[in-house]
Amino acid sequence: MSDLISSDLSAVQESLRSGKLTCRELVTSYLNNIEAQKDLNVFIEVFADEALQKADETDALLKSGNAGKLAGAVISVKDVIAIKDKGLTCSSAILKGFKSLYDSTAVARLRSEGAIIIGRVNCDEFAMGSSNENSVYGPVANPFDKTRVPGGSSGASAVSVAAGMCIASLGSETGGSIRQPASFCGVTGLKVTYGRISRYGLVAFASSFDTIGIFSKSNDTTSRVLEVIAGHDPNDSTSSAEHVPAYSESVSARLDPSKIRLGYIKEYFGEGLDGEVRDGVFGKIEALKQNGFSVREISLPNSKYLIQTYYVLTCAEASSNLSRYDGVRYGFRAEDHDSLEEMYVNTRSRGFGTEVKRRIMLGTYVLSAGYYDAYYRKAQKARRLIREDFENAFRDVDYIITPTTPTTAFRIGEKIDDPLSMYLSDIYTVSANLAGIPAMSVPAGTDSKGLPFGIQIIGKKFDEGGLLRMWNEI
Repeated sequence: MSDLISSDLSAVQESLRSGKLTCRELVTSYLNNIEAQKDLNVFIEVFADEALQKADETDALLKSGNAGKLAGAVISVKDVIAIKDKGLTCSSAILKGFKSLYDSTAVARLRSEGAIIIGRVNCDEFAMGSSNENSVYGPVANPFDKTRVPGGSSGASAVSVAAGMCIASLGSETGGSIRQPASFCGVTGLKVTYGRISRYGLVAFASSFDTIGIFSKSNDTTSRVLEVIAGHDPNDSTSSAEHVPAYSESVSARLDPSKIRLGYIKEYFGEGLDGEVRDGVFGKIEALKQNGFSVREISLPNSKYLIQTYYVLTCAEASSNLSRYDGVRYGFRAEDHDSLEEMYVNTRSRGFGTEVKRRIMLGTYVLSAGYYDAYYRKAQKARRLIREDFENAFRDVDYIITPTTPTTAFRIGEKIDDPLSMYLSDIYTVSANLAGIPAMSVPAGTDSKGLPFGIQIIGKKFDEGGLLRMWNEI
């Protein structure tokens, strides 16, 4: 049966329709993989009974010819995205026991087309981290080497796909939290244009950066999931009314190399980039040249401000967004207090983890009187310059090629006490979030240790379809 469980949703559906495979058998296979790999610490909650019930319903709908577009798509969901009547804890002690009252728009749209949600998966607390170690549920392990991290914050989402626990997963991105773990785990991660997918039901970290995105091993699967969940949502004022193309109909179309101009950013190939990753990415670039693509070196002169700008702005927004977790209305509440203020202090001190507290304090500092102009306002100006860098670059090229990460996966515990080193893991990914443009990480190879790394493709606003077609060329 395993040979019938393809990473292409279209192939899975063909097996289901032909009777070679039932949806119950499909879900059972994924559930068996989840159970057999519990040591990876991926799932917080598995919806086994509901998934099997939904599988039986799907089998009946397939027989009657009434199945939805995503029939047979078994999908995991990161624990920052709302699933009605299920836990929504953001992997944090402060939301212990909290259950969502509604489905996020993305989950509701998946369900409406027959997708099966198999469970919610671990992540860095409130999506703050680059290693999936900052979780009240403990760290997630990389399936290629269990002593190494899977990346973060959507590390468990990446692992659930890489380890064959589902066909696709929903994650979230603020500065690389889909692309970086995709690179570390040898799968593809798509970060969409800001506003392409509704954020309704996504717990906010930094509202002007956050997006929901997709992990899979197949552009067929990614395109079909994206086609369903993208589009305007009246519940999200930041969602775009931009037309949603039929991605699945055009994704297999090959590009004409003579009409595509590619650029690689010279600032992304300097100090700090692992030699094997550099050689692997340049090898892909050389292959694109040999296949007829025009490739040129480009410069983003404000790249030196990326990490500083990103962390000033996202921490400021996190300071504002996380102020709602006070122990009054829901979640964890410290019981030992003599005043309201003491209850707030004790609840937040014990409920939030170290990294979340660090970012809240940084954000509060840069927003405080006397420092607002020096840090927050200046970072907003730098963000504008970074956006202009991309606007200028896209006058000369159609897509930009870079490494996704400076290295392959590092060891669990290696960087947990060195925040700056951890933050630099996202140095090649934060730029797309600052600019609000789409980007994806595609597997590019493995290093001498057998650890995967990715190549990043960055595109113009709302050109997710082009990124998916470029995937065919890598």
